[in-house]
Amino acid sequence: MSRRGGSGHKPRHDAVVVGAGHNGLIAAAYLARAGRSVLVVERDDIPGGAVSTVERFPGYRVDRGSSAHLMIRHSPIIDELDLSAHGLRYIDCDPWGFAPATQDGPPLVFRTDLDATCASIAAACSDADADAYRRFVDVWGPRSRAVLDAFNSPATLPRFGRAFTGIGNTAHTARTGFIGRRAGSLMSATQELMMSGDALLDRWFTSERLKAALAWFGAQSGPPMNAPGTAPMVGFAALMHRIPPGRAVGGSGALTESLLHRLDADGAQVLTGSPATSISRCGGHWRVQTGEDSHCTDQVIAACHIFATLDMLDAGRAAPPAEIDRWRREIDIGSGIGMAVRLGTRALPAYRDLPSDLPPHGVHSALGLLVTDRAQLRRAYTAASVGELPPRPPCVVMSFSAIDPTLAPAQRHSITVWSQWHPRQLHEGQWSTAGSVAADEILTEVDRHAPGFRASVDHRYVQTPADLESELGLVGGNIMHVEMTIDQMFIYRPHPDLAGHRVPGAAGLFLAGASTHPGGGVTGASGRIAGQLAIAASRRRR
Repeated sequence: MSRRGGSGHKPRHDAVVVGAGHNGLIAAAYLARAGRSVLVVERDDIPGGAVSTVERFPGYRVDRGSSAHLMIRHSPIIDELDLSAHGLRYIDCDPWGFAPATQDGPPLVFRTDLDATCASIAAACSDADADAYRRFVDVWGPRSRAVLDAFNSPATLPRFGRAFTGIGNTAHTARTGFIGRRAGSLMSATQELMMSGDALLDRWFTSERLKAALAWFGAQSGPPMNAPGTAPMVGFAALMHRIPPGRAVGGSGALTESLLHRLDADGAQVLTGSPATSISRCGGHWRVQTGEDSHCTDQVIAACHIFATLDMLDAGRAAPPAEIDRWRREIDIGSGIGMAVRLGTRALPAYRDLPSDLPPHGVHSALGLLVTDRAQLRRAYTAASVGELPPRPPCVVMSFSAIDPTLAPAQRHSITVWSQWHPRQLHEGQWSTAGSVAADEILTEVDRHAPGFRASVDHRYVQTPADLESELGLVGGNIMHVEMTIDQMFIYRPHPDLAGHRVPGAAGLFLAGASTHPGGGVTGASGRIAGQLAIAASRRRR
């Protein structure tokens, strides 16, 4: 299924996919399913990129990147590629979210069941906020579904129009008359879509604890929730009551394994340890160079970081150097998002004041949203913007060995703590020495909410922004490749010239991966879009 490349000129393929991250593998799977001859080349020895799982400590299966899968479960990809028949199985994360208790009240527990979630909000916050949350889910469910429909389609204005048809029905207006009501409600709905996540939360809720939990959930997209256009990131919480986040049995990399199995069944070839160095035109076809190997193909799908793609196009003289330099300057990869601490422990975090009616795994299926006020988030982002470590790192704790015992030895647990924001470049010092300090501060923060947890840690693996770049090719440690700000989303991602998953003047070359629409996270959407565009272009050519 996966092997190293040999040397010399290789047989011509219908398509070569550069990058075996989940988006590249998904693009390849659609092409192979359509009967195309497909080759995937990957620089790493481990396929899957950030969607991979390794034995980091003896007997522990530890994710290298993503852990919970949210968006791909709301897409048609799993069914269209029949990945369940190729070994993929998800466990529902229910509860799906958790925020710790404070002196003022019990913890917040977000379950798939909306009534149970509202009961938790009422106990921790107020009846008024519980009622508001129920209305919020009712209003933002259809809106978030529309955003996901836009995510799963090419970024064109007509498709956006179709995706967002009807969202005016989710908003209120005092305007009268048929046209007035329609226009007024549509403007109200689109205004909320464009506002900041913080402004949206202030509009809907009173409790700072509830606002902080939802803001931290939304901030997993990268930008702070006071940035314009981040409201939909908060709104995605409404969809978690329809299909919760999923944990792939065996680790995040189980998605990659199922894709590799599917590709093998369809006759595709995956070469690991085979870094592409250039993409060039060769007569009427393309050539991808990987070391001493030269792969000829009708089509190329570049599913790696956009900067890596630009480097390969530059090396192959496949685009004007001046344009490549301009794209590099004008694409914003940001100053860094965060870092991860992977742990092997003797115990799960023991949070206090948990309700008695939880399932046997407690809240350990959930994203542990360890914040209680948004000031902590704002201070962390401000510190990172000037190259400093956060004074109190906001943390997301994922203890999925509680629902999947295959991840760790008996009586042990595999736990990931993700924290934001941590700068790409430190104002003072280097990550090679600061990483351990930052990891200590992260564990101190977890201990604040689960006293004694730190003492249970047997193994620790730290991934700073620098480590994420060197290990996974995430430039600047940005797990989203390119900032997920409104000016670099949809028809602007990763750059207006490169939107539509294409490069001007390069027919037969398609772009995929987190650098492209719809962005980062485990969505698979960009791979699906690029694969389908390549199939359609091939049919037109024939």
